Amino acid sequence: MPEAWSVAEVEATVADYLAMLRKEIAGIPCNKSEHRRALAALLRSRSNSAIERKHMNISAVLLELGVRTIEGYQPLGNYQELLREVVAERVAGDRALLADLAAEIEAPVAIPAIEDILSALEDPPEPSDPRAYPKGRPMPERRASLPVDYLALEARNQALGDAGEEFVMRFEAARLARAGKAALADRIERVSRTQGAWVGFDIRSYEPDGSDRFLEVKTTRYIKETPFFVTRNEVAVSLKEPERYHLCRVFRFRSDRMPGLFSLQGSLETTCRLDPVSFVARVG
Repeated sequence: MPEAWSVAEVEATVADYLAMLRKEIAGIPCNKSEHRRALAALLRSRSNSAIERKHMNISAVLLELGVRTIEGYQPLGNYQELLREVVAERVAGDRALLADLAAEIEAPVAIPAIEDILSALEDPPEPSDPRAYPKGRPMPERRASLPVDYLALEARNQALGDAGEEFVMRFEAARLARAGKAALADRIERVSRTQGAWVGFDIRSYEPDGSDRFLEVKTTRYIKETPFFVTRNEVAVSLKEPERYHLCRVFRFRSDRMPGLFSLQGSLETTCRLDPVSFVARVG
């Protein structure tokens, strides 16, 4: 059995990850292999794969804390409690990093210019992927220990949400046009604007046969695995209309690169793991 990671090793690895995160936020190129080699010199004969897994563990911890991750290290659970403690302490104490996270969330949003918007479509994350949480096992409770949940803050960014909806509107129009259904493309409706949030989805689109597609759009600048937030009404509508309801997750939504999009059809209770994060309280 591999020897447990010491406090010094965990602290060195967390420091290395956060250094890469600062570079990514600043738009500075980061050579992960060079970082890994430099880090290995500070550790006790840890293999490259062991270091990579620890970085993936850090990604999982950050998402639970409500903080974005770096690209290239998908979240991996089953980490040491020591790791979570060190990550939470280091992030909470890094005022410059917290300021950078907040500034990134509030940065202006522009829809990326894409020649072939349909190429943005990707497969959704695989729940059975061994790097993620095993299917049938609940995701760990998001035990926030930072003063701000930056993922929730990003989810409330109206400009980002609006840009993501517009992106999906364009995607749907291109999808129907490619299917030879330009007349249907002209009928796509952004109900979040024409009717309001009470509808429970953002866009009414169509299948090539003319049947409805109800699209709820969730947008993030970050990786595909970033958690998102849904309302009670959205869940209820997805349960009522599972055949027509599609969750559209737009990710990597930045002007400097190709964004991604995946879609989940069906009720949100079936397609997602739902973790209640807030309650309505009344006295008595």
